[in-house]
Amino acid sequence: MKNYLLIAMLLPGILGGCATYQTKPLDMNADMAHRIPSLTENASKIPLIASLTHHFNPDDGLNIDEVAILAVANNPALKLARDDVKIARSKALDAGLLPNPQLSAGLDFPTSTTPGSTFTATNFGLSYDLAPLLTRNTAEEIAESNIRKADMVLLWQQWQVISQAHMLFAKSYYQKKLFQVLTTYRDILSERHARIQKAFKDGNLTLDSTTNDLSAFLDINRQIDDLTRKIHQTHWELSRLLGLSPDVALNLTGDVTLPDIDQKHIQTMLTQLAYRRPDLLALKAGYETQDLKYRQAIIQQFPAISVGITQASDTSNVHTIGPSITLSLPLFNQHQGKIAIEKASRKRLYDEFENRLMNARSTISQILADQSLLKTQLKTVSSATISLKNAVDNAEKAYATGNITELAYTALYARLFHKTLEQLHLEQTSVEQRIALQTLLGSNSCMTFNDKRNS
Repeated sequence: MKNYLLIAMLLPGILGGCATYQTKPLDMNADMAHRIPSLTENASKIPLIASLTHHFNPDDGLNIDEVAILAVANNPALKLARDDVKIARSKALDAGLLPNPQLSAGLDFPTSTTPGSTFTATNFGLSYDLAPLLTRNTAEEIAESNIRKADMVLLWQQWQVISQAHMLFAKSYYQKKLFQVLTTYRDILSERHARIQKAFKDGNLTLDSTTNDLSAFLDINRQIDDLTRKIHQTHWELSRLLGLSPDVALNLTGDVTLPDIDQKHIQTMLTQLAYRRPDLLALKAGYETQDLKYRQAIIQQFPAISVGITQASDTSNVHTIGPSITLSLPLFNQHQGKIAIEKASRKRLYDEFENRLMNARSTISQILADQSLLKTQLKTVSSATISLKNAVDNAEKAYATGNITELAYTALYARLFHKTLEQLHLEQTSVEQRIALQTLLGSNSCMTFNDKRNS
């Protein structure tokens, strides 16, 4: 009876520490935000943002830093990554908890009338499994390593989101510039097309002589229509990245300024790549976790053992008490399979880390080589564009005074138009590669952004 009373006294205390269940219904009307949230972010917490403190103010437009801050703060995918970090920390808490002892109790009621067997037999046992204690420290180390991995995965996803925000900002910037170039050229072709059509109606031109003009006019309108669709697509992609509804107007402001690439600094950073890239650090943490699992599997090949103490009485009212031990016999399963799996998994992570590091260095080297080529191409194209611009300015004056024909002026402007498109394409390619380089290296030193609102 005393034992039963002891159990009854312990149960309220044990149950008092239990968590209670709370429902959390799904939001069946979940949607993207229909307005830009007001934020004041400490940009030192935002990776790849150069400024220490940035006051987020969308009222005067979003520059590239503000787009990146909003993306990190509001991107739906990053919310899931942050949830994964919380899960990893919860698992670490679970790994640090000691296993509970096991309490057993039983009654045996006599069913015969044999003399001396009229007492109710009882048995109480208290046991403890020692096996988890052997691997507890390793389990805690595994949990801590998983936290580091989750933190690095989150940081790498932040880098990716910031890179996407920069890419889409630059893409939108050059699409706007291209739209201005196309519409300006269309206006020139539109005036020429109207005059040619009037001359054709007046009988001063044949149908064959208007074919080239009509083809050029239709082609420029097609290009503008295609670009308009691309502008809308960029807006939708950026809105999704920022966690905003597509109906939210994004007033993007600011310019993109590209400094010269510091080859010496980049080469130094390449040697430190394995110590600074979050994805590589996540793989390193994953490898450390797997190494610990391999060690844990080796420890677990030792026989599982439980110790305890048992108090019992039989139906003849004889009371006994004594220790007990339970030991598994490793006759058929000595954890050979588990050890082999963990060892092979460790080897795969080793190879994955090596492969990722080599690919990262190869990609960076390729970008640097492309940047050198693009720099030469841009210099040549920019020089040609300036020369053509001067020639067009002179031709415009000559055309106004009647010294050259409209056809000659339009042909010269067409050359300037196509050369300008080529320059914009090269500039955009260079910018996108440098944004990628910034992400691959994890440094702002390769690229700075100029906000013209402060200039």
